[in-house]
Amino acid sequence: MQLQENVPIAPLTTFRIGGPARFFTLAKSIADVEDAVRFARSRDLPLFVLGGGSNVLVADAGWPGLVVQVAIDGIDQQSHDREGKMLFDVGAGESWDRFVSHAVAARCAGVECLSGIPGSVGGTPVQNVGAYGQEVSETIESVQVFDLKENEVRELCHEACGFSYRSSIFNTSQRGRFIILRVRYALMPEGQPYLEYADLKRHFAGRESIPDLVETSEAVRQIRARKGMLIIEGDPDCRSAGSFFKNPVLTEGQHEALQARAAGRKLTIPSYPALERNHKISAAWLVEHSGFTRGYTSGRAGISSKHALAIVNRGGATAGEVLALKNEIQRRVREVWDVRLEPEPVFVGPVDSHW
Repeated sequence: MQLQENVPIAPLTTFRIGGPARFFTLAKSIADVEDAVRFARSRDLPLFVLGGGSNVLVADAGWPGLVVQVAIDGIDQQSHDREGKMLFDVGAGESWDRFVSHAVAARCAGVECLSGIPGSVGGTPVQNVGAYGQEVSETIESVQVFDLKENEVRELCHEACGFSYRSSIFNTSQRGRFIILRVRYALMPEGQPYLEYADLKRHFAGRESIPDLVETSEAVRQIRARKGMLIIEGDPDCRSAGSFFKNPVLTEGQHEALQARAAGRKLTIPSYPALERNHKISAAWLVEHSGFTRGYTSGRAGISSKHALAIVNRGGATAGEVLALKNEIQRRVREVWDVRLEPEPVFVGPVDSHW
């Protein structure tokens, strides 16, 4: 294990915000991970596991303990399972977008709508990453982890991961217990792309033939680019953590109350089949109908000019400025719609810090 001290974390994140890590190491193997855990325990240091840095906001004070960036790479394409699906065993440090491109090139369906999402493979099970009608939980067969409680490497089956909307045991009931090492995905060879999401239907409207996986993947990338959700060097709207708030999931009563509020303002809540099934509401719509516009600025932080759900670093922003804007948006949405928006990114800071 190669250990560094007082390493800036901001350059390792898409937000480009935050202070230094007291200690930092790059873990390229399971042995490196085990060494890092032993070091942290020997010094009684708080441990934070960093992946691709695309879904985190680092505190201005940085991290007072050890940051371990998992860099276990590799894509191992294995034989078919009993359902005829192709298995891919992928290192947690592998680029997610590289894996998606690999799967699409192999003509295996199941993750084509998740093209262009930044970050690493290890982060995808944590928040059950999803976009344009697909979620990784639909394809994850198992997750190899280092169990900090039992001090051993384990394999967790799909059911043990407790997946739900933007959630798993890794960011809820067992948060902080596991370090993800590898993920196994089961994809359908020669499968058809998933084209039920409204944006994709509009993109391919009027087309007679069914798009293939490559065309669908490219369409998703184009749609993400228009929304500032594709990392493009030099685009100021890309200094963000992507969608900052989760789409709220409401009870039937809450949903009816929200519709009544909207009707009172002569507004209609947009209806998307993918959202309506669970009384899930567009967080972007709530933000834009609470007095915030795309391009809104608050200090050196702001809202993307392309998408109302992305908080961006306009240049030199602090975590404090991002948190202040987050609080302002949450407060206003609560006042107008009586809905609480929950943030998606992980806040990395002193142990007593929280959202």
